[in-house]
Amino acid sequence: MCGIVGISATVNVNQLLFDALTVLQHRGQDAAGMVTLDEGRFFLRKDNGLVKDVFRTRHMKRLNGCSGLGHVRYPTAGTSSSAEAQPFYVNSPYGIALAHNGNLTNADDIKQSLFESDLRHINTHSDSEILLNVFAHELAKEGKHKPLAEDIFNAVTGVYQRCEGGFAVVALINGHGMVGFRDPHGIRPLVYGKRETGNGTEYMLASESVALDALDFELVGDVAPGEAIYIDEQRQLHTFQCVPGKLTPCMFEYVYLARPDSSLDGIYVYQSRLRMGQTLANKILREWPDHDIDVVMPIPDTSRNSALEMATRLGLPYREGFVKNRYIGRTFIMPGQAIRKKSVRQKLNAIHQEFAGKNVLLVDDSIVRGTTCEQIIEMARDAGAKKVYFCSAAPAIRYPNVYGIDMPTREELIAHGRTDQEVCELIGADKLIFQDLDDLKKAVSSLNQAIDDFDCSVFDGRYVAGNIDDDYLEQLASSRNDDSRQAESDIIDLHNEGDL
Repeated sequence: MCGIVGISATVNVNQLLFDALTVLQHRGQDAAGMVTLDEGRFFLRKDNGLVKDVFRTRHMKRLNGCSGLGHVRYPTAGTSSSAEAQPFYVNSPYGIALAHNGNLTNADDIKQSLFESDLRHINTHSDSEILLNVFAHELAKEGKHKPLAEDIFNAVTGVYQRCEGGFAVVALINGHGMVGFRDPHGIRPLVYGKRETGNGTEYMLASESVALDALDFELVGDVAPGEAIYIDEQRQLHTFQCVPGKLTPCMFEYVYLARPDSSLDGIYVYQSRLRMGQTLANKILREWPDHDIDVVMPIPDTSRNSALEMATRLGLPYREGFVKNRYIGRTFIMPGQAIRKKSVRQKLNAIHQEFAGKNVLLVDDSIVRGTTCEQIIEMARDAGAKKVYFCSAAPAIRYPNVYGIDMPTREELIAHGRTDQEVCELIGADKLIFQDLDDLKKAVSSLNQAIDDFDCSVFDGRYVAGNIDDDYLEQLASSRNDDSRQAESDIIDLHNEGDL
C-alpha cells in the first residue's frame, strides 16, 4: 500500500503536492518523495520519514515547476532503505519520472528480460523501478512518427502485455506531459479530477478522492481498469482503453486502507463501513440472539463507523473505551514485529471506568497478525472488563496478499491454518465473531451495483490477476519477511555509504 499523486497545474505544484501527500499519509509512513518538472529539468526530493519531515523549506524552494508527482511509501516489494523511496527516474527516452502503488507479481521475470533483451539495468529491489523501465522501453519503441498521445497509449498497452499484478501508476514525461493508468483488474485505486482557474483547467490524479477534495479539485471519476489517461503539456486530457478491463477492486481498501471520507470506484468508504457494521450486527442477532453484551467499543480509528452502526442495530450503548495517541503510526503498516508490539501500548490507553464490571464487545476492522487485538484484550481486562468479546468487520485473513499490501507470509497471519476458535484462544477473547465473506461482498457492492466481484484474496485465496501458486508464495515469503527485509536494507545502506 502506497499513496500516489500527480498534478498538472498553472502554478508551482510543490505546495499542492505536499498538501496532497499529507492527506495521503495514512497510505504510507515509511518514506515520501516528490518530483517536479520545470523548463525541461526534473527536481527530485525523497527520503525515509513522514511527509512533514522529508520536505523542509530548503527542499521546497528547489522543487520548481507546474507539474509533478508525489509518493508516500511503506515497503512491500523491496526494502525500507531510502534508496527505494519513490518517485524513480530514467533519462531515456525524453526523461521519465514515475510513482507506483501496488506490486508486480512477475517482477523477477521482467527484470531478467530487461537486462537480457532490453539492455536496461535495475539498481534497486523495487518493482516500481522495473515498471518504469518497462514503460520507458515501450515508449522508446514508438519513435516519433506518430502523434504523441498514440505513442503513449501504445507504450501503456505494452506495459499491460508484460506486467502482471495490481498497480496504479502516475508518470511524468519531460516535454510531453503526465500519464496515469491502472491494472486491468482495477485492484489498486486511482481517481482523477480537475479544477478551473483563471489560467485554464488543472488536472490531478491520486490514490484517493480525499486528496482531490483537500485541494479543491472536482472528482471526475475513477481511472477504469486497463485505461490510460494522458494530460499533455497544454493540459488537454486524452483517454484510451488500452486493454479490456474487469473491475475487481481490492476489498481491503474499504475495510481498512482508504480514508472514510474517500470515494473509490463509485463507493463511499464511510457508507461501506456502516454497511459492514449492519451485516455484522445481523450475524450476532442471527447466531447469538441471547448475547449478554453490555456495551460496544471500537478500536480506534478505522472501526468506528462499523462499531457505531453495530451498536445502533443491536440497541446497545456505544462507548469510546480507548484513547489513541495521534503521534504513533498505524501499527499494521509498521515494519518489524518488535516495533509493532511496542507501539500498541504507546498507541492506545484504556479509559478504566468504561470497562469496569462490563461485558464489552470490541470491534476492529480486521485481524491480521493478531499483535494489536491480543494486547488490546489484555488492556481491557486490566481495566476491569468482566468479559471481552471481539469481532472483526472483515472475515478471517488466512492468505498472503500479493498486490501491494504488507501481508506477505502465511506464517505472519494468525488465522492461517487455524479455526476461528483457535484464533479466539490465541488472542485471549471470550468470544470471537468474524464477518462472513458473502455478507461483506453484499454490503459493499450494494453501494455500486455495477461491481459484482472484488479482490478478496486475503480472505479466500483467489488471486484475480492469476498465475499465483504455492512456489510463488513461498518465494515471496522468503524475500519479504521482516528478517530478510532488514538484511537487504542494511546491504543497500552500506552500498549507499560506500562501505561495499
